[in-house]
Amino acid sequence: MSAVRIGLVGAGRIGAAHARTLVERVHGAELVAVADPRPGAADALAVPLGARGETSPEAILSADDVDAVVVAASSTSHSVLVVAAAEAGKHVFCEKPAGMSLAEIDAARDATSAAGVVFQVGFNRRFARDFRAARDAIVDGAIGSVRMLRSLTRDPGDGPADPGAVPEWTIFTQTLIHDFDTLNWFNPGARAVDVVATADALVAPDFKAAGLLDSAVVVIRYDNGAIATAEASFAAAYGYDVRGEVLGSAGMVTAGDGASSSMRLHDASGRLARTSHSDVALLADAYAAEFHEFVDAVREGRTPAVTGDDARAAFAVAEACIASVQSGARAAVHPSDAVV
Repeated sequence: MSAVRIGLVGAGRIGAAHARTLVERVHGAELVAVADPRPGAADALAVPLGARGETSPEAILSADDVDAVVVAASSTSHSVLVVAAAEAGKHVFCEKPAGMSLAEIDAARDATSAAGVVFQVGFNRRFARDFRAARDAIVDGAIGSVRMLRSLTRDPGDGPADPGAVPEWTIFTQTLIHDFDTLNWFNPGARAVDVVATADALVAPDFKAAGLLDSAVVVIRYDNGAIATAEASFAAAYGYDVRGEVLGSAGMVTAGDGASSSMRLHDASGRLARTSHSDVALLADAYAAEFHEFVDAVREGRTPAVTGDDARAAFAVAEACIASVQSGARAAVHPSDAVV
C-alpha cells in the first residue's frame, strides 16, 4: 500500500517535533512539505528531512502530492485550517484544541464530515502505553464502576518565559484540555454535567491583573455519579508531569509518574528517578502512536480513534470552567456539548 503523503502546517516547536516523528518513526507516512510564513522557517525544518518548504498553507492545500495535512500552527488558526484542508479534499490531523470555541470546532467537524475525510485530533495521552492500559482495565471492569477520577498536567521549569504573552484562559483551553479529554475517556459512556473551577496566578502573580491564570483546579461531575478533579500548573521544577487515576467500586488504576524510565538510583541522598523536561520527551512513543493511528485510518478509510466529537466534548468542559471562574459558581456543561 502506498504511503500517505503529508503536508505539515507550522514549523514551531511542536510542528518540528511532529515532522521528525513522521519521518523517523511512522511507517506508511511520507512528509513531502512543510509550510510556515516566517522567512526560512519551513525550509530549515523541511529540507534536512527530505521535504520542501512553503511559505503559505495554501501551497500545501493545493498540492497534488499531498494526501493529508497535519495542522500544528497557532491554536487560533486551527479551525480555519481544518476547514480549508477539508474543502481541498485533504485528510486532517489537528493539534489540540481543534478550535478556540465550540462554534469553531463545529465548523471543523461539519467541514470534514461533508468532505468525507479523516479528521483526528491530537490528544496524545490516549496513545501513551500506561494510559491505554489504564483505560483497558476500566473498560474490562477490572476496577468495577467508576466513582472518582483525577488527572493533572504540570509544565516543566519556572513558568512561561513571557507570562504577559500567554493568551487569556490558556490554562483551560490548551493545557487542561488534555486532562478533560483524559477524564472523559477514562469514564466511558458518561457525560460531564457541571464544573466548579478555581484558578489563580501563583507562578507569576504580577501578571494576574493582566488576565494570567497559571494554576488551576477543577471539579467535574458526570451523569453516572462519578466525580473528577483536574489540576494544572505552568511550573514544576522537577520536570514535565502528567498523571491519571481512577477509583472504582472494586479497585483503582493509575497511569503516569513523570519518570522517563523505570530505573531508580538509590544513594545517600535517597531514591532518585530521572524525569523528562518536555512533553515531546516524555510522550515520544505516544506522539508516534497517534500518527500511526492517523495514517492507518487514512489508508483504511475509517474513523480514527480520536475524533472531532471528542475535541468538542473536552472543549465544552473548558468553556464551562471559564464560566465558573467568571461567575465564582458552579457552571453547567450543556448536554449537547459533552457527549462522549
